[in-house]
Amino acid sequence: MKQKLLLSLCVLFLFSCGNQSQKNENAEQNVEQKVDSENVKGMSFDELFTNIPANELTDNVFKLVGEDITVITAGDASHFNSMAASWGGLGILFNKPTTWCFLRSNRYTLELIEKEQTYTMTYFPDEYKGQVYFLGSKSGRDTDKMKEITLTPVQTPDGNTTYKEARLILECKLTELTTVSPDDFQTEEGKNFVVDAYKETKGYHKMVFGEITNIWVRK
Repeated sequence: MKQKLLLSLCVLFLFSCGNQSQKNENAEQNVEQKVDSENVKGMSFDELFTNIPANELTDNVFKLVGEDITVITAGDASHFNSMAASWGGLGILFNKPTTWCFLRSNRYTLELIEKEQTYTMTYFPDEYKGQVYFLGSKSGRDTDKMKEITLTPVQTPDGNTTYKEARLILECKLTELTTVSPDDFQTEEGKNFVVDAYKETKGYHKMVFGEITNIWVRK
């Protein structure tokens, strides 16, 4: 009888410890979520992000670009602009990790990329998808759209602008800017797309290639 009682007490003790451990784990997760949602605006860049080499990036590129959507930002601390883009990719060019994107020639952010020669490509958790879509809904050339968003701008150690709410940041240095021509495309879909865009913007799309100089991920 004593042995059964002792065994029952041991099981109860282990069960209680397990519950407490789970509670502690849940509490830690709640604290992390609270930091993300409420306190991120008051945190510094170094508190939020850590630097990783390109070969440690594990994101699926097709999801990253096509579904998560890229926020491209260029300019300086006093004046910058962001846009949303969903065409592009990552790879190796001149033996260096490189991004490429396909942008309309009238994009204001593109103008700032050409001027500054650097830019960031930022990716956010799904909860900020509405803000990302907003950045793609109007131009910053003739509106104050950057004052309308709730995202928090922050400067990287190299002086490029991104956002504290980001989960992934690619800092890029412009390496090539190419204007496409309808003759470059071997499909009717491609030819028609750039011709139709030209009718609207009076300029052909640009292919923008940038060397990735830093990759930052949320701690």
